[in-house]
Amino acid sequence: MSSAVRGIVVAHGDLAAALVGVVESISGMSGALTPISNAGLGAEGLRSRVREEIDARPAIIFVDLSAGSCAMTGRGVALEADNVAVLTGVNVPMLLDFVFNRQVPIPELVARLVDKGRTGIAGHGGGADAPTPS
Repeated sequence: MSSAVRGIVVAHGDLAAALVGVVESISGMSGALTPISNAGLGAEGLRSRVREEIDARPAIIFVDLSAGSCAMTGRGVALEADNVAVLTGVNVPMLLDFVFNRQVPIPELVARLVDKGRTGIAGHGGGADAPTPS
């Protein structure tokens, strides 16, 4: 088994801290995820903060949006390392699965988390024309 993968949640405003707090409350596990906000940080400041947290360890960077400063930072940091992946569109089901499966190798873990994130999204109501997940 590989060593435990670090989880870094990088998001706008207070979202990263809120997501990490919810996951810790539900799972009872702390320390698996680190929240980082882009608030008050320029591009290089955010990149430095993420690099510092990863510290050359295997990591997944979870970001809120697929575009913007958080995603650009995550992608830039991931390009610098062999053992870092980026997932956009972070949600609670994805993070919950992560905290319980951090020993899974990153390629397998990323595929698993993408699936968990997608299945955590569902449409209900809205009548006959409402979209349903595929």
